[in-house]
Amino acid sequence: MRKLSLTVSLLAGVALFSAAAHADQLEDIKKRGTLVCGTLGIAEPFSFANPQTRETLGYDVDFCQAIAKSLGVKLELKLVAVPARIPELQQGRVDVLAANLGWTPERAEQIAYSDSYYVSLTKAASRRADKLKGVSDLAGKRAAAAKGSTSEAAARKVIPNVKVITYQDPPSIFLALQQGKVDAAVVSELVLVKWKKEAEATAPIDILEPALLTEAWGIGMRNGETALINHVNSALQSMEKSGEATKIFDKWLGTGTTYNLKRGFKIEQIKG
Repeated sequence: MRKLSLTVSLLAGVALFSAAAHADQLEDIKKRGTLVCGTLGIAEPFSFANPQTRETLGYDVDFCQAIAKSLGVKLELKLVAVPARIPELQQGRVDVLAANLGWTPERAEQIAYSDSYYVSLTKAASRRADKLKGVSDLAGKRAAAAKGSTSEAAARKVIPNVKVITYQDPPSIFLALQQGKVDAAVVSELVLVKWKKEAEATAPIDILEPALLTEAWGIGMRNGETALINHVNSALQSMEKSGEATKIFDKWLGTGTTYNLKRGFKIEQIKG
């Protein structure tokens, strides 16, 4: 009996030692002096390359920078593909994700989400020459979406008998639509607004109603990292109260930009 008690005590001690030896991620980031933020790099205006400098910039990048500043560390950006976002986070290759990461119940089981820092509409667009009037006209047709995205899931869910063809990035989706490889492109409304302006003089497109999906975007983090999650949410709420979050929105999406939008949301907890 004493042997069993001793064994249990030893095992418990090992478990406690292991837990103590594994430093909190927030402390790891501070000791390292760098926050590694995963972002797409191909999704204007959220994260994209400056044509002149090749520097990655955008709405998501500014939020990454603000979080790094709140931690007192430098920011390191790591470009990730849409399907690789969550694996990169889970495998520890990035600390956080600011990568057009819409909340879904399935994703929320795999990772932790911050409060929402953006609310996105997903819509479909078709070539004007095809004379489609709305999303219902896409039934049984071919639609392009980013592989592993909520846009892909929304197309499959909302459009009856749709054939979804997936691509790695928005430019490939737009090219497929222009070349007639698909009947529609399903992406963020913001992307479609930009494409519509660019294509008006050559191969005009129409944005179809209604929206397929309204989704809250959050900063992605690993489950169980309570200190980091709380810090990120605190930083986001401070940005909301100070007006910094609104300034970032206006800089990339507001009046005078290509998108000319008004901010109709606040940073708040994602209720699911």
